Amino acid sequence: MLKIYHNTRCSKSREVCSILEKKKVKVEVIEYLKTPPTQKEIKELLRILGMKAEEIVRKGEPVYTEKYANKKLTEAQWIKALAENPILIERPIIVKGDKAIIGRPPERVLEFLK
Repeated sequence: MLKIYHNTRCSKSREVCSILEKKKVKVEVIEYLKTPPTQKEIKELLRILGMKAEEIVRKGEPVYTEKYANKKLTEAQWIKALAENPILIERPIIVKGDKAIIGRPPERVLEFLK
């Protein structure tokens, strides 16, 4: 079963959910703004994404501009920032077992399903 870290207000995230629904893929939807991932969960997501925390930060978000723009943070500090401000997490993140992708563009999920 797939997991999707989903933001209902994000058009790209909704698009991925729509693609998965049309393909009749069973999905566990995690609305990560309502149920934010812990620092431990973020570390695990980063491991399976093969990415560093700063690489999944949404730098266009007001909270980024207000708190983090032009700052040099360590990996641990970025992970803490993402846990405290889940709006900063790029979305959607799709997880299948020990693999994950960021679903941008949404069509990436089709290749991931293969």
